[in-house]
Amino acid sequence: MQKTTPIFLSVIVPVYKKEKTILHNLQQIISELEKTPYSFELIPVVDGSNLDGSLQEIKKIKDKRIKALSYPENRGKGFAIRYGMRSAIGEVVTFIDSGMDIDPQSLVMLLEHMKWYEADIIVGSKLHSASLVNYPGWRRILTYIYYLFVKIFFGLRIRDTQTGLKAYKRHVLEKVLPRLLVKQFAFDIEILAVANHLGFKKIYDAPVKVNLDFSETTINFFGRNGVLFIFIDTLAIWYRLNILRYYDNGYKKSRKYDDVLEMYVNTP
Repeated sequence: MQKTTPIFLSVIVPVYKKEKTILHNLQQIISELEKTPYSFELIPVVDGSNLDGSLQEIKKIKDKRIKALSYPENRGKGFAIRYGMRSAIGEVVTFIDSGMDIDPQSLVMLLEHMKWYEADIIVGSKLHSASLVNYPGWRRILTYIYYLFVKIFFGLRIRDTQTGLKAYKRHVLEKVLPRLLVKQFAFDIEILAVANHLGFKKIYDAPVKVNLDFSETTINFFGRNGVLFIFIDTLAIWYRLNILRYYDNGYKKSRKYDDVLEMYVNTP
C-alpha cells in the first residue's frame, strides 16, 4: 500500500476572559493532539487582550507549536475564529472552544471522521447518537428546534451547528472566507451555509463529549446574546443567500478594510 504523508493541522482556540484556566486548558489540548499522527500548530486567539491577563498566561508556555494571537477589544467568537483562520497554515483547520466544556478528546474523533468520510467539513454534534453529554433539557430542546430551523431554511442535514468544535479542509476555507460577513453570533451557520451553497456537500457531524455547567444560567431570549437575536441573524443569512444572492460570484459586494483583520471584508 502507498504511504500517505500525515496532514498538518491548525487548531484555533478563541479565548475570552480565561486568565485563570487557559494555561491548563491549552496543555490539555496539546496532550490530546500529541496522541494523533498529525503535526500541528495551536493558535489561541485572545478576543480582547485589554480585558484580562489571558495573553500573558499563554506566553508562559514555551512551545514553538503555539502561535498566540490577540487584539485589544472584544469582537466576539466568530471574529476571533476568522482572525485565527487567516493565519492558519494547516491542510485541515479546526477550532475548539477554550472553556473545556468540550472534552479535547472529541477533537481526535473529529479528525478520524474527516478521514473516514473524506469530508469537506466535520461538525461536532451534541445530538449525535454516540455523543456523551451532560446537557440541560431546555438546551436540548433549543438545539433541536434550531436544527429543524436550519434544515428547513438551508437544507443542511447536520443535527447541531452551534457546538464549538469544527474541522474544515483548507481549500474550503479559501473559497468561503472571502465571502463572509464578520458576524459575532451566526458565524457557524454562515460558513456552513455558504460552503454548502458553493458545492461543498460533504458536511457531516461527529460525536462529542460535553460537560456543560448551566447551574447559574438562565434562558436569554431578548438580550444581545439572546436566542431571538441568533434566529434573526440566521434569517439574515438566508436572505443574503437566497434573495440578494450575496455570496454568489457575480454579486457586487461593498467592501471595507478591517484594521484588526488587516484585510478587506464584505459589508451588508
